[in-house]
Amino acid sequence: MLLRRVAAALVAVFALAGVQLAGATPAQAAVKVLYYDASQAQEFIAVVNQGAQIWNARVTNVRLEPVTAGRTPNIRVYADNGWPRTYTTSLGNGYWYMGREAVNDGYYKPRIAAHEFGHILGLPDRRTGLCADLMSGSSAPVSCTNPNPNATEAATVNRSFATSATVAPSAYAWVG
Repeated sequence: MLLRRVAAALVAVFALAGVQLAGATPAQAAVKVLYYDASQAQEFIAVVNQGAQIWNARVTNVRLEPVTAGRTPNIRVYADNGWPRTYTTSLGNGYWYMGREAVNDGYYKPRIAAHEFGHILGLPDRRTGLCADLMSGSSAPVSCTNPNPNATEAATVNRSFATSATVAPSAYAWVG
């Protein structure tokens, strides 16, 4: 009985002093790292890296990193003459194309890259026409140079990776 009272008194003293005891708060989930391979993105490798960094600066539960030797990438990025498009196999996994047709039409390359990464991160096209909405894609004007996800888009990605949400395989394509 005396031992319990002493232990309770020590806990109270530590709490008043601001000392946090182990197990006092729930453990934070580890950041999910997704590896991408941009080696086949041809002249767009730098802009693919920029698109990844845009997401890394705005979300906390997932991080996009270039694939390192010995690892299998979650994401593969290609370049071709068509429209940008993404094929997901599950949340955080799939491949996408940096299509030259959109680039040649004047769409902002970093926006295209960030948008396509957005699909891999679980976001669908919204086609709102608003430049403030990254996932509005080609429905925003060609003059739109905003490559950043808005607060709702970033929060949705954070929530999906915090809960390990499942996303069905999908295909997304820009429409000219």
